[in-house]
Amino acid sequence: MRIERVDYDRTQHAGYAKGRRLLPSSRRAWTRAFRTLAGDRRIARVADVGSGTGRFTPALADEFGAETIGVEPSERMREVALAESAHPLVTYVPGSAADLPLDDASADLALMFLVWHHVPDRPAAARELARVLAPGARLLIATTLADRLKDLLLYRYFPRTRDIDAHVFPTLPETEAVFRDAGFAPAGLVEVHHRSADSLAEYTERQRMRALSVYEHLTDEEYRDGLAALAADAERETVPQPVEAECDLLAFTRR
Repeated sequence: MRIERVDYDRTQHAGYAKGRRLLPSSRRAWTRAFRTLAGDRRIARVADVGSGTGRFTPALADEFGAETIGVEPSERMREVALAESAHPLVTYVPGSAADLPLDDASADLALMFLVWHHVPDRPAAARELARVLAPGARLLIATTLADRLKDLLLYRYFPRTRDIDAHVFPTLPETEAVFRDAGFAPAGLVEVHHRSADSLAEYTERQRMRALSVYEHLTDEEYRDGLAALAADAERETVPQPVEAECDLLAFTRR
């Protein structure tokens, strides 16, 4: 299967912030998980690598009371972050996982949230993350894993997205091997349960934004058919049914 890289400056930036907006309960679930896996060291600086529109960057600053650097390669995603996710402890800067604009051993925690599968040179990125993290600091990676795919509602309406995810996301052993070679040790894995939408109708409206990068790999017909089936089921919904999801969160310690 041939998968083109997603250009967030082309289309994804337009509806991303609205389509991927975090519900308060989801934000709490994730920040609790970040805190649990962040370790015991004092955290003065956090790097949010692949920060996008700043979905989590201000939340990281609030949770840890730390200077937080959002590193994002897409200029238009950064523009949205600056406009909609400003925070006194947050700075958004250009950069990528393999080329971070941070000094050696200058970060006490790094997060990559649904970013790792977009990284073209993962060994180089792992080495770069090892460079900027202080010894003993934690790296948190929220990601789908090809050998741990969940039963997502998305897969029921857009079935080829499951095959695409199985292709673009690495497995857990592959991920652990890359980071072990770069100087990290596995420090934990939790499955985070969070709410994607408060109802099927809300979930449908979010999908209309096409804010999931996997939609870039579907044909227009596949997307239209899936959205039509989803909208039809949402129309029949009489009592709002929350849409729940699960995602893996991995922790690695910089040795």
